[in-house]
Amino acid sequence: MKVAIVHYWLVNMRGGEKVVEALCRMFPQADIFTHVYDPERVSPTIRAHKVTTSFIASLPGAKRHFRRYLPLMPMALEQLDLRGYDLILSSESGPAKGVIPPPDSAHLCYCHSPMRYLWNMFHEYRDGAGSVTRLLMPPLAHYLRNWDALSATRVDRYVANSRTVASRIARYYHRDSHVVFPPVDVDAFAPSTDIDDYYLMAGELVGYKRPDLAVRSFNRLGKKLVVVGGGEMLPAIRALAGPTVTVLGPQPFDALRRHYARSRALVFPGEEDFGIVPVEAMASGRPVLAFRKGGATETVVDEVTGLFFDEQTDEALEAGVVEIERRRFDPQRIVEHARRFSPQHFERRLGAIVTQATGARAPCGGVRR
Repeated sequence: MKVAIVHYWLVNMRGGEKVVEALCRMFPQADIFTHVYDPERVSPTIRAHKVTTSFIASLPGAKRHFRRYLPLMPMALEQLDLRGYDLILSSESGPAKGVIPPPDSAHLCYCHSPMRYLWNMFHEYRDGAGSVTRLLMPPLAHYLRNWDALSATRVDRYVANSRTVASRIARYYHRDSHVVFPPVDVDAFAPSTDIDDYYLMAGELVGYKRPDLAVRSFNRLGKKLVVVGGGEMLPAIRALAGPTVTVLGPQPFDALRRHYARSRALVFPGEEDFGIVPVEAMASGRPVLAFRKGGATETVVDEVTGLFFDEQTDEALEAGVVEIERRRFDPQRIVEHARRFSPQHFERRLGAIVTQATGARAPCGGVRR
């Protein structure tokens, strides 16, 4: 088969790009299509493939300010020429699935989430934006939302990265989907016999991940918290941190791996579509204290690999910390659970769906179910 992988932008190596990397291993002959490409910031696996960019890449400052060109991305996607490709694999949480597939191709979309800033988190993004963006967002989002819903019909099969996302696909696109958890390099992590007296929060510091909630709670508890990660809230989190909270900012992978393995537990106060960070912590043998909503409910096993708290309040998180200190968790059992999310599991399950989709196309261009 001639395979095209379509991803929204390739300017870093986060969860979505890890999926692209896995797709590249599954289809080493595939070509990649994207809006913006920065080869210095992606993995050698991705760089080994031919990458074609949309006209967005030629616009001023596109590598840094690509999100400003979001209203142009539907048109840019539709200009990508995918003639001759048998299989199109779109990786969606920004505009990617809206390409125009050839009539005799199969289009499978791996959906990390319908675009959050258009659908389930529109009001949160608008409230956190500047005054000009707040003014422009409603009409632009209305236009993009209509296009996004229409372009959903160009997909033959959806694969969701969690049951949480599958429910959004059903609500916003009115489509069924398979669930295949994204690949996590669990073998890159290992437990430690030396556990230090601190909790860990890791990941990008943005509003919906609620780093402020974790910092306030540990300020009040007087317990040690280490915060690893960059993002727009980093200055505010540093200003909020009390004497027991250490805000390290972005850290190299080896340092992050060490912090995972030596922490008492990971604190995960936000709502994620899936959430790779809790799986990485569990692959390090450490329990997770998570907000009981979103993807964490599908990765953390209550009272086995961690605990949940039910409200995003200081009091609920603090009670969770007190409770997790009363429990004993088996690191080996936690690690064994984390292996369910390995790249091998991802490639095997997605490969079976691809085989079914490409081998069962109906004459009308749909996919038999």
